[in-house]
Amino acid sequence: MLKKLKRHVSLLLVASFCLLNFNVPKAQAEMVGTDTVIAVQQADNQRTQVADFMAREDVKTIMTQNGVDPVEAQQRVDSLSNDEIAKIASSIDQLPAGGDGIGVIVGAAVLIFIVLLITDILGFTHVFSFVTPQR
Repeated sequence: MLKKLKRHVSLLLVASFCLLNFNVPKAQAEMVGTDTVIAVQQADNQRTQVADFMAREDVKTIMTQNGVDPVEAQQRVDSLSNDEIAKIASSIDQLPAGGDGIGVIVGAAVLIFIVLLITDILGFTHVFSFVTPQR
């Protein structure tokens, strides 16, 4: 009985291995354009610029005074898209040298508020008690 079972199982295994597809897909490679490389480099530079701005002690102090947790703000900035980072980085560039960054901080706070509000409305988070989620 056991010998018959072994024979049937081994035939089944041989048949199933024969039916397997051992095709290995070919790797897809193509040239990367200069524009793509420059765009990625610019996005990295802008993220670094905004991160450096957020890491400054005077910015952290002002955020804390306004009731914004610097760690949470940094996490929210990290989750922004490249277009949003580009807008923030360009506004940092437009500030006068030695000027205050209050406008940028207020803008960043408003942007973070709007992102939190939208995620609350969509039901992904529950930050504000006055928002009724759509779900």
